Amino acid sequence: MVMKRTLLVVSSLCSVAMTAQTVNKGGLYISPEGVMSTHYALENKEAADFKNNGTLYVYNDIVNNGAFFDFKGKQTQGTTIFKSDKQQNITGSSISKFNDVVLNNSTADIAFNIINDVVVQGKVDFKDGIAKVDNTNGSFTFLKDAKAINASDNSHIEGTVDKEGNNEFVFPIGDKKYYRNATITAPKDEKDVFIGKYNLDDTNFFNSHKHKSGVVELVNNREYWLVDRSSNVKSDVILSLGWHEDTTPKELLQSPEKNLRILRWDAKDQHWVDEGGIVDVSNKTVTTPTSVRGYGFFTLGTVNTDLILDGDVVIYNLVSPNGDGENDFFLIDNINRFPNNKVEIFNRWGVKVYETTSYDSHDNVFRGYSDGRVTISSGEKLPTGTYYYVISYEYRTASDARTIKKSGYLHLENN
Repeated sequence: MVMKRTLLVVSSLCSVAMTAQTVNKGGLYISPEGVMSTHYALENKEAADFKNNGTLYVYNDIVNNGAFFDFKGKQTQGTTIFKSDKQQNITGSSISKFNDVVLNNSTADIAFNIINDVVVQGKVDFKDGIAKVDNTNGSFTFLKDAKAINASDNSHIEGTVDKEGNNEFVFPIGDKKYYRNATITAPKDEKDVFIGKYNLDDTNFFNSHKHKSGVVELVNNREYWLVDRSSNVKSDVILSLGWHEDTTPKELLQSPEKNLRILRWDAKDQHWVDEGGIVDVSNKTVTTPTSVRGYGFFTLGTVNTDLILDGDVVIYNLVSPNGDGENDFFLIDNINRFPNNKVEIFNRWGVKVYETTSYDSHDNVFRGYSDGRVTISSGEKLPTGTYYYVISYEYRTASDARTIKKSGYLHLENN
């Protein structure tokens, strides 16, 4: 590796040794234009201060026991590039904080062994190599505005990932060489912390999590996701998961657009429950129509479509209230046959913009304006865009009554 330029700001007590290890005992600073590389293990000693505002190439391990391993100043700068054909370990007793990180290691199995607390302020570029987080001694945290790019089967994180901040986030998680992300919408507070983890072929887990609620028909018993929030977090999020022909049982994928749902393990009642699902067949994803009702373990499953009987409602998902007599309101055919009903509409961030009961009984229909007791900006004209609807109604037969719930996309043209 040719070193272009390396600038070090070193205190009088600093000692940087280049032996079988690159050891920092004092203060080491890489300037914004500086480039440094090390083919030896980089060790940051106790009380040492390592700051990277330039470019650091790491071809071996990092052992951080120092006071600081960070970048300098309020402006986020610095890129650390991990590159090797052998496993690289990130260890030590102190938090290692990076701005941008590039992971590029051709090791076939686990390329990066995270046995330390790693924090990222900028972006992580997953070029090659799987990073395994030791959940006992390590962690991997994305701070506010941080993101992951280019994650794939060849490069992702195996283990738990933490995300802090109020941004939408795609967890770059996987297991057994399969990248199986989970996506959450933006929480409300910039200090909110959510976690994500994916597990494949954990037989013991499904042996102890096999019960299901009545509406659930099939449960994906090969894979599950952990999506949770810190105990002090009050925000709720919409969740998106995807299917993969190699990991998702084929019996769940016969007609995914009709009955595939996101299921959540209800820890209190000890069974899988339906969180709903809006299916995007082209991208092979399922999204909860509203914020999830709880957190913990999630998987995919199907629901019993036999509950949808003759004479059921028919939903028209285009609203263009321009007075031309076509699609001027959200039309739900046959809804008057089920007077015990509720209609809710949410924007893309999961905020409720419309709610009513006994829909279409007294001209109470959705015409593109926010309305309802718990909606924001009641009476305000809503912008053109895609919304989610949730319709629930009581379906009575001669022998019983069932609550049916339907959800999906609604497109509003409100020019």
